[in-house]
Amino acid sequence: MLEQLLIFTRGGLILWTCKELGNALKGSPIDTLIRSCLLEERSGAASYSYDAPGASYTLKWTFHNELGLVFVAVYQRILHLLYVDELLAMVRREFSEIYDPKRTVYNDFDETFRQLRREAEARAEELKKSKQTDKPVNNKKKQGQVQKAGSDKGSKKSEGSLATDGGDGDKAKGRKLENGHSNGNPVEMEEPRAGVVNGKENTSSNISAFDVSKLQKRTKGGKKTDTVVNKGSKPDPKKKATKKNRVWDDAPPETKLDFTDPVGGNDNIEVVVANQGESMMDIEEIISSDSEGEVDDNVQKDSKPEAKKKGWFSSMFQSIAGKANLEKEDLEPALKALKDGLMTKNVAEEIAEKLCESVAASLEGKKLASFTRVSSTVQAAMEDALVRILTPRRSIDILRDVHAAKEQRKPYVVVFVGVNGVGKSTNLAKVAYWLLQHNVSVMMAACDTFRSGAVEQLRTHARRLQIPIFEKGYEKDPAIVAKEAIQEATHNGSDVVLVDTAGRMQDNEPLMRALSKLIYLNNPDLVLFVGEALVGNDAVDQLSKFNQKLADLSTSPTPRLIDGILLTKFDTIDDKVGAALSMVYISGAPVMFVGCGQSYTDLKKLNVKSIVKTLLK
Repeated sequence: MLEQLLIFTRGGLILWTCKELGNALKGSPIDTLIRSCLLEERSGAASYSYDAPGASYTLKWTFHNELGLVFVAVYQRILHLLYVDELLAMVRREFSEIYDPKRTVYNDFDETFRQLRREAEARAEELKKSKQTDKPVNNKKKQGQVQKAGSDKGSKKSEGSLATDGGDGDKAKGRKLENGHSNGNPVEMEEPRAGVVNGKENTSSNISAFDVSKLQKRTKGGKKTDTVVNKGSKPDPKKKATKKNRVWDDAPPETKLDFTDPVGGNDNIEVVVANQGESMMDIEEIISSDSEGEVDDNVQKDSKPEAKKKGWFSSMFQSIAGKANLEKEDLEPALKALKDGLMTKNVAEEIAEKLCESVAASLEGKKLASFTRVSSTVQAAMEDALVRILTPRRSIDILRDVHAAKEQRKPYVVVFVGVNGVGKSTNLAKVAYWLLQHNVSVMMAACDTFRSGAVEQLRTHARRLQIPIFEKGYEKDPAIVAKEAIQEATHNGSDVVLVDTAGRMQDNEPLMRALSKLIYLNNPDLVLFVGEALVGNDAVDQLSKFNQKLADLSTSPTPRLIDGILLTKFDTIDDKVGAALSMVYISGAPVMFVGCGQSYTDLKKLNVKSIVKTLLK
C-alpha cells in the first residue's frame, strides 16, 4: 500500500499531500531524501531506501524541471508496488496542467488523484493476471525442450561435441549445425534457442566443445612445445652454483649503522618551529584569489575559439530561436563529453556517470533560453552541482572546536586512518605544526604498533617540533594505547591529541576490527581519512568499504564513520584533481586538509572554485 505522496517545489513549499494516505511516517524519510539524495546530486538513481527503527521505506520521485516541482511517493519496502512509476508520471502530467505559481492550496486535486490511483492499480492487476496466464505455457515449452534435449543425447555423443552449440559462438556456425540432421529430423530455423532454457546441459556442452577445440590445438603444436621445454630444461643442472657476495679491497665487513636514538636521547635536537615559517593553511586565501582570477581568464580565452569551432548554422539558428523543452536525446552528446572530461581528470567512472545522470534529471524538460546552447547549459548545471558537492555542509573550523573542547577541560582527539603508504604520519606532523602556530598545545600518540619503524618516525617528528609523544612500543593493543594517551593528555593539560594508526587495506577484516575498536573505545572528536590524490577508481572502493567496515564491526548502535578527508601528494597530480570529488561524493565527508609538499608548512585548505574550474577545463 502507498504510504504517502507529496508534491512540493524546489524551494521546499509543500503544495499538496494525499489526505487519504495520511499515515504517520516513522522517522523523516522525505527530509533524508532531500538532504542525502536530491541536494547531493544523486537524483539520477531510480529509488532511495530509508531505514527507520520501526519500518523500512522505499522512495521514488520525479521532477517537472520547467515548473520546478518535485513529486515523491513513499511505500513500505517489503511491498513491490508495480504501479508507482506510472502513477507518478500520471500525477505529474495532471498536476502540471492546473499548477499556478501564485496558488499554494490544491484541494481540488484529491478527486483527480483518486481516479489516477484506481487506473494505475487496475493496470497493475491486469499485468499480474497476464503474467500468471503466461506461466503454464512457458512450463509446457520447457518440458518439450527438455524432452528434445534428451532425445538428442545419443546422436550428440556419436557425432562428437562439435555438433553442440549453445548459441554463444559464431552465428554462422550455429546456423549450419541447426540446419543439419543431428537426430534424423531437420531442425527448424526458429528453434536454435531451444536448449538455452535448460542451463545445465548447455553449459556442459559449451565446456566440452571449448575443451575439444583446445585439445585439437594442443595436439597440433604439442610436439614443438615439448621439444622447446626439453631444450630449455637441459642446462638447469648446470645452474646450481650460487653467486658469491662481492668484497671490496678485502676489507672486513662494517658494522650495521643505527641512527635511532633512545627515548631520552640527545639534547642537540634540530628545532624547526621558528625556521619553517607560516603554514600554508593561513596564507591560502591570498594565493587562491590570484589563482582563481588566472583560471577565469584562461577559461574565457579558451571558450572563444571553441565558440567559433562549434558555430554551425543549424546550432546558431536553434540558439537564436530557442528550444521548447530539453529532451534526453539533446543532452546526451554534451553529457558524454563532460563524462569523458571528468574521467580524464581522474574522477572515478561510477561517480562521473552518476553525476551526469543527476544533471540530466535536473535539466530534462527545462526550456532552453534564446542565444544559449545545450553544451553551455549542461556545463553550467554541472558546475553548480560540483560546487554544491565539494562545499562542506558543516563547519570545518578545527581551531574553534579545539577551543570549545578546552572550555570543557578535555583534549580534542583526532584519529588519522587510511591505507598503507599514503602519508599518515607525515601529514599528522604537518597538522601538529599548524596547530602549534596557533598556540595550541599538541601531543602525539604512537598507536601504529604494527609497522616497523613507525614509532621511531613519529618520535623524530615530535623531537623536531618539540612536542610530547606518548608511546608504548610495538605489539600492543592500539585502542588501549590511545586511551592511555588521552588520559595522559588530560593530566598534562594538552589541548589536542593526534593519534597515528597503522595503515590497513579496506579488505583486511582483523585490522579493520581493531580500528573500529579504537574508535569505539576512545570516541574521538574527529576521524580523518588520509588518502592519496593519485587514486582514481580505487578511491570509491577505499572510502565506501572503510565506512562500511566501521559501521558493520562497531558494537555501538550509532557507529562513528569518517568525519573528514586529508588529501596527500596534491602537488604531484597537475590537473588530475578528480580524487577529491570522488572521495567527497562517495562519503559525504568534506576535504579538510590538502598536503602539497615535503615540509611542515605544506598543508593548505581545499579551494573549491579552483578545483571545479580545473575539472571542467
